[in-house]
Amino acid sequence: MAAGQKAVLVPIGTGTEEMEAVITIDVLRRAGAAVTVASVENSLEVTCSRGVKLVADQLISEAAAQQYDLIACPGGMPGAERLRDSSTLSQLVKQQQAAGKLYAAICATPAVFFESQGILDGRKATAHPAFSDKLSNQEAVQQRVVVDGKLTTSRGPGTAFEFALALVKQLYGDDKVKEVAGPMVMYDYKL
Repeated sequence: MAAGQKAVLVPIGTGTEEMEAVITIDVLRRAGAAVTVASVENSLEVTCSRGVKLVADQLISEAAAQQYDLIACPGGMPGAERLRDSSTLSQLVKQQQAAGKLYAAICATPAVFFESQGILDGRKATAHPAFSDKLSNQEAVQQRVVVDGKLTTSRGPGTAFEFALALVKQLYGDDKVKEVAGPMVMYDYKL
């Protein structure tokens, strides 16, 4: 890993929402992050919620040996359940939280995984409208992206770019967001 490069884990599983996964991975790589895509399944190839097949870099058991600046979990169903049911991933996210490092989830995952595992711990969060009523803190559920300390959450495929750019901002700052968003023709993106 190059000097100044941030390490990011993006876990995927059967039924992961492919737009959320790929947009997050791509935008973070454009920013210069070393993104590891890890499968929570028994194989590297994962079939996503709309039938798109993604090939992970590693299995979650291999990825668990590394330290990350950010763990960013996509949503989708049953993808969010597959992430939740990975004891290795659950342990990694809880360790990330305890270490005061960045962690994030989008779509169903804030409710299905983070809330059910006690990871939200009453923090402000949002989730897909079909799942946001399951969040214990309802203060920010209507927002497209919510940042509460080291936790970032978002609503779904339509907010995936905003979610990913919020993560870039936390990892690298405003200048990097502008550098990444400009060539993607996201000139209206608000910091």
